[in-house]
Amino acid sequence: MEIETVGVVGAGIMGSGIAQVLAASGLSVIIVDRNDTILAHAKEKIGQNLAYFVKKEQMTGDQRQDILSRIGTTTGLVDLRDADFVIEAASENETIKVGILKELDTVVRQSSIVATNTSSISITRLAAATAHPGRVIGMHFFNPVPRMGLVELIRALTTSDATHAIADALVRRIGKTPITVENRPGFAVNRILCPMINEAIFVLSEGIASAEEIDEGMKLGCNHPIGPLALADLIGLDTLLSVLLVFYEGFKDPKYRPAPLLQEMVDAGRLGKKSGIGFYDYSPTTA
Repeated sequence: MEIETVGVVGAGIMGSGIAQVLAASGLSVIIVDRNDTILAHAKEKIGQNLAYFVKKEQMTGDQRQDILSRIGTTTGLVDLRDADFVIEAASENETIKVGILKELDTVVRQSSIVATNTSSISITRLAAATAHPGRVIGMHFFNPVPRMGLVELIRALTTSDATHAIADALVRRIGKTPITVENRPGFAVNRILCPMINEAIFVLSEGIASAEEIDEGMKLGCNHPIGPLALADLIGLDTLLSVLLVFYEGFKDPKYRPAPLLQEMVDAGRLGKKSGIGFYDYSPTTA
């Protein structure tokens, strides 16, 4: 199956990043979100990201314009009726994702593939909500999408071999490396990563070290490119909490309990970079 047009549902950080890499690989992309303001912001952000590559002389201005010209936007899922492949990249909320997948099921061609970009929700459960579960697959991108080379492919119990093969080929076409993992809470990478970040939050709350010292320790002592608390801020503390709650409920194991400080930060609206403050302050500095 030749993929020419890909729909991306969700114009947030993940959706816009996915759209950018798809368009940069020569594919036509249609981004769908609930209003034109969100879509305009996403398109502007993609333009800014590409302008950085122009400034670094990694692409020309004409190449930037060519990529942007391949990205269309719409507020209606019905406009994805001719898409060959659709990637749902909405909020990490099962109810929202199920609603989108059910609607997509009535819109896209039966031969089209439907992928969901989730970091923890059961792909089998999401696929079961559709009338064509064989064409549904998990496709977990990592943030920031343009820079991260990995995509986890997660097969539902019902995912067909053909669907997996097409998704695998698409990941390779856009310059990413796919790994295929089992449908378990957190899949492979987040199953390892999120408990580590959670433990760093426990260490902070117990006063063992400051946020800066914890992050510096992990960067210098474990050769991590970014400290766990700075990474939590980048991921979004609300997203991290959602993933840990999925682990806790899915495994019934107390080792996955979210740190109380994490819950308190989310309750306070301190979600990391997207809210301007998390474990670090990201508010603009004034001269």
